[in-house]
Amino acid sequence: MQKLTCVLLVDDDQTTNYLNQLLINRLEITDKLLIALNGQEALDLVQAHCHEATPDCPALILLDVKMPVMDGFQFLEAYDKLPLPEKAAIIIVMLTTSLHPQDVDRVRRLNIGGFLNKPLTKEKLNDVLKNHFNRHLPE
Repeated sequence: MQKLTCVLLVDDDQTTNYLNQLLINRLEITDKLLIALNGQEALDLVQAHCHEATPDCPALILLDVKMPVMDGFQFLEAYDKLPLPEKAAIIIVMLTTSLHPQDVDRVRRLNIGGFLNKPLTKEKLNDVLKNHFNRHLPE
């Protein structure tokens, strides 16, 4: 499988980030993995790495919903306003443990690539790769 140029994990839970990082590395999805602990850190990383078309700009952002400082929804609002040339090519998938109908409805109305319940698994990542990048993980 051709690897993604870069993946950005955004979650305030260090254990979740660690487990997702292990999974992504084991599946060899990318050689470049960025990690942010909240939406503001993620926004800063996107601005730093995506001001022009570079391999360091994330192709995929896995975004938690509930975080301190700036949550996933606030990140998306701020991200929407960024004047980035690569923005249309970046796939954002929200990850959450919240199945609150209001959150689910709010996520479905956003212009993002998807919504997944935690934990992240090989199957869920494979679906994201298939649906958005036309790639499949090896069996």
